[in-house]
Amino acid sequence: MKKFAVLCMSILLLLVVTACGGEQGEGQALSEDRLKIGVTAGPHEQVLEKVKEVAEKDGLEIDIVVFNEYVMPNVALAERELDVNSFQHKPYLDQFKEDRGLDLVEIANTVNFPMGMYSDSITDVSELKDGDKVGLPNDPTNGARALILFEQAGLIKLKEGAGVKATVKDVEENELNLEFVELEAAQIPRQLDELAAAAINTNFAVEHGLVPTEDSIFMEPSDSPWVNLLAVRTENKDDPVLDKLIKAYHSDEVKQFIEETFEGSVVASW
Repeated sequence: MKKFAVLCMSILLLLVVTACGGEQGEGQALSEDRLKIGVTAGPHEQVLEKVKEVAEKDGLEIDIVVFNEYVMPNVALAERELDVNSFQHKPYLDQFKEDRGLDLVEIANTVNFPMGMYSDSITDVSELKDGDKVGLPNDPTNGARALILFEQAGLIKLKEGAGVKATVKDVEENELNLEFVELEAAQIPRQLDELAAAAINTNFAVEHGLVPTEDSIFMEPSDSPWVNLLAVRTENKDDPVLDKLIKAYHSDEVKQFIEETFEGSVVASW
């Protein structure tokens, strides 16, 4: 009986220790001198490499984790595989948090990637013909952004108030009877030859060898509101190490790098 009691106490103690350890892990502050940051391949990765270089001078080491799509960077952040991510604009983050129930928050603006329309067969939007197929991202926020871009190009008219929630169902006027083909954002450049034109996010356009300021047939204005940001778990938003990260990102060195490297295709937002 005594042996059984001792065994029960041992199991109970193990459960208590394990539970306490889990609670400490969930509320753990970020390291003061090292961050693991997730980015998408392309310009975000290039800019963060420069940020890493600047941050090292202030004693901050940055480990960069590169993704090739938009879902996992937020999932990995929520699951503590990352400390920060840098790849998305606020409408996308807000929608993702709502859909997945994640407790993430933005801590600073980074850059703006004006979305552009591209084509392998025409050089101006005025060359689009009746019934042409036009591609756009299939995720809600970038899809809405593409539709707003089409409206700015004079191709369609959206229902009043549709805004960043717009879907193809909100297209009120479509004089050319364009067929909207919704595709995964990363795949659109690879399928451009099957479309008359398509809206492509700048990071995927650059990754595919396109130069937005030279190859796009229509482009968002440089003061577009779709500014990208740094995101963290809400519990870590006030951790001191993030001040070092923001200082490095918002430095003159990084801004100069962006201006010289991307020549207007990517715009610093600070």
